[in-house]
Amino acid sequence: MSAHISASGYDLTPLLEKEKQEKSANLTAEEKRVLLNQGTEAPFCGGLLDNKESGVYDCKLCTLPLFRSASKFDSGTGWPSFHTPFDPEHIRELHDHAHGMTRIEIRCARCDGHLGHVFPDGPPPTGQRYCLNSVSMTFRVE
Repeated sequence: MSAHISASGYDLTPLLEKEKQEKSANLTAEEKRVLLNQGTEAPFCGGLLDNKESGVYDCKLCTLPLFRSASKFDSGTGWPSFHTPFDPEHIRELHDHAHGMTRIEIRCARCDGHLGHVFPDGPPPTGQRYCLNSVSMTFRVE
């Protein structure tokens, strides 16, 4: 299988099931529930909600860069929110009809880990609100 490289230079080749199992072995039960089983962490409890440092938010499972701190904003929803992905190719969107609602679920394009949802009520420049679970991400200073 040939590698799929994003416009920002990252390998988006899907993880093999064995690789996914190896990486998920290091996750906590809560991280597995959210990332692998489309769970949601409680609002206002995530460790990255109030992070104001400058850097990049990466996928907890495969370390693919997802969002830059410059696109983070306080949505008042209780989850870290961003208006622009690090690279649009790094986010995969799926229609989610669970819980009697129609929403757009977002997943990591490389490992398929559940990140959260995107809503069309965000600020400029995109008008999007990418609403993420803190346990789906790690933060690194850039």
